[in-house]
Amino acid sequence: MPAISPSAMLLDPLVERYLTQLRVEGGLATNTVEAYRRDLFRLQQHLRTHRLGISDVVSSSVLRSFLAALKQESLASSSVARILSAIRGWYRFLVQERVLSGSPLREIAVARRPVRLPRTLTRPEVTALLELPVRDRVEDQRDQAMLELLYASGLRVSELVGLTLSQVDLNLGCLRVVGKGDKERMVPMGQTARDLLCDYLDHIRPVLLKQSSTRVLFVSRRGQGLTRQAFWKLLRQRARRAGITKSISPHVLRHSFATHLLEGGADLRAVQTMLGHADIATTQIYTHVERSRLKHVHRKFFPRQLKRRGSDGTQA
Repeated sequence: MPAISPSAMLLDPLVERYLTQLRVEGGLATNTVEAYRRDLFRLQQHLRTHRLGISDVVSSSVLRSFLAALKQESLASSSVARILSAIRGWYRFLVQERVLSGSPLREIAVARRPVRLPRTLTRPEVTALLELPVRDRVEDQRDQAMLELLYASGLRVSELVGLTLSQVDLNLGCLRVVGKGDKERMVPMGQTARDLLCDYLDHIRPVLLKQSSTRVLFVSRRGQGLTRQAFWKLLRQRARRAGITKSISPHVLRHSFATHLLEGGADLRAVQTMLGHADIATTQIYTHVERSRLKHVHRKFFPRQLKRRGSDGTQA
């Protein structure tokens, strides 16, 4: 489906009420709410082909045809799951508002997605990335501080590039992070990240700013905050220089932060708090990563995994 601007998405007034409820009462982030808007617009467009409105009584066969159309678009399973979540919530809202007597989705059984373990870096890979020799460029020193802080605090990339000076407490060695749904949390940054950040604030940021002024913590030579896309680009470049061949993203470092903490014996609740997860079930995925690695080590090194050999030395 081609990109459509939000202003072109003419939705039923009830939909706008539903989206406002998600934002205000549900505390969903603006990006999530806008994604739901696009998802419901998809549904509305499909229903129009059947001469139906988005709040009309809909047969399960019409919704099955909508799901079939999604499959033909070769969407990622995560995107399909989000669309289903949006329309399930929408029909639940219509039932609560007594617009419909029941949800048409109740007759549709949707297969549960298999648990997909998050991609992570090994500890040596993280070390190679963070201890990459700094070149004679002020941006390189800024990037080193950003990467160290991202890994040390388990931040989302939007949280990292959105940091302001007032969110940093160097005396306590903590960050006041504003996460999804505008929820605040305090996150420690670690001594190495703190030292690099102090050096950046004292010697690098003034050079980048020149005569400019901004409250944004990490800035470019133009004196402006970095975009998420710019950070992704510099991360990939540094990963290549560090000899890391696997696919990498800012979220891979966030996954690595959580996984390495749990491997070191950290409490699951503490990791949940640092990541800013509303539900501990979201954090528990990292225990699956740890168990998966343990199974791999067991299969590789446990002697009873080896095939028995015959008396002549050949495998039985």
